[in-house]
Amino acid sequence: MIIALNWIGISLISLGGFILLILILVLIIWGNEIKTLKSIKEIMPGNEEDGYVYEMKVHGNYYLDDFVKGGGLKSDQDLIDFLTKKITKGLFKIKIEEPEIVGCTGYAARASNGDAIFARNYDLFKTNVALVHTKPKGRYQSISTVDLRFLGIDPNTKIKGLGAKFNALAAPYAPLDGINEKGLSFGIFMSFQGPGETIVATDQNTGKPDITSTTLLRLMLDNAATIEEAVAIAESYDMHDSANTSFHYMVADANGNSAILEYITGTDSTDIDGSKRKLKVTYKNDPKSLAGTDKYQIITNFIVHPNYYLKGDHKYGYDRYEIVLKELKNRKGIVKSEKDAMSILSASALRNYDNDIKCVTVHSAIYNLTEKTVYWISNRNFGNEKFTFRYRVKK
Repeated sequence: MIIALNWIGISLISLGGFILLILILVLIIWGNEIKTLKSIKEIMPGNEEDGYVYEMKVHGNYYLDDFVKGGGLKSDQDLIDFLTKKITKGLFKIKIEEPEIVGCTGYAARASNGDAIFARNYDLFKTNVALVHTKPKGRYQSISTVDLRFLGIDPNTKIKGLGAKFNALAAPYAPLDGINEKGLSFGIFMSFQGPGETIVATDQNTGKPDITSTTLLRLMLDNAATIEEAVAIAESYDMHDSANTSFHYMVADANGNSAILEYITGTDSTDIDGSKRKLKVTYKNDPKSLAGTDKYQIITNFIVHPNYYLKGDHKYGYDRYEIVLKELKNRKGIVKSEKDAMSILSASALRNYDNDIKCVTVHSAIYNLTEKTVYWISNRNFGNEKFTFRYRVKK
């Protein structure tokens, strides 16, 4: 009897030791991911019209060094495979949805106190979003906004279930706008390139390492302090637009400089081969810039590079461009404050779906590139503090 009890005791101790060993291994392998998942919190509830807003802090370096060393990726599917292998070790498949219409309006300007400002409306339809904090070792700290629909998370419910939570771990690879500790900021905007209603994705194949739209933005956030450094990163890769659509980008920095990055060839009616596109950069102080001034730069959903459109071609978002242009001209290119900058976004916001891209404004952000702060409003609730969030990138 005593021998049997001793054997049971030894067995229980062995089982306990085995379980402890498993727990230690789990913490070693997924310690950062577990911390990241625990950090996710709801900061704004959703409703029938608008999605939920979350905040999360990403722990660790999210394998970006491995991404770079591997030569980048050509497609969203490649990114899914990479993240599944790295984050879940193949046990769960990370899911990334193909983005649908991404509208948006943005501009770069200065405030009356000299602060450099980047402003951005994100236009889509009902979706959950997350404000994502990253602090990778050896790279720049940042805050960015991520649309959780693109990570396969249902916009009509809260984040729930193990699958949705694992998908959220892909958030560092899907920024839509953001700012880093050096004051480098950006936004991604759909560009509707191609004749008529046809949209042709950029698909460069020049032998450079490969990159997708939002992974380019992650590299910029983590590694670039100025627009020159951001442009150099873009020039180092072959771009492969996500989801068979087309995008262009605005980048701005704490020096008050900004640029619009566009991948084009020919005119809108002849831009039908994404493999032939080349990166064209339009700087704020370019005398051929559409805005025609070195005080500000504006972007919506049409190509700003000169002579891209022929007479009669439709320029998506041109009405919003004109609204922002009028507001900035009235101010002689200088906004009074961050609140005044936000009022311009309010004037150009999409309040309903009666517009050429059939979207509404999901969030609005003023990034102060001098102070490295974020002034962020959810779902067209301008002036309502309940829906307003403020952050400083590096305290």
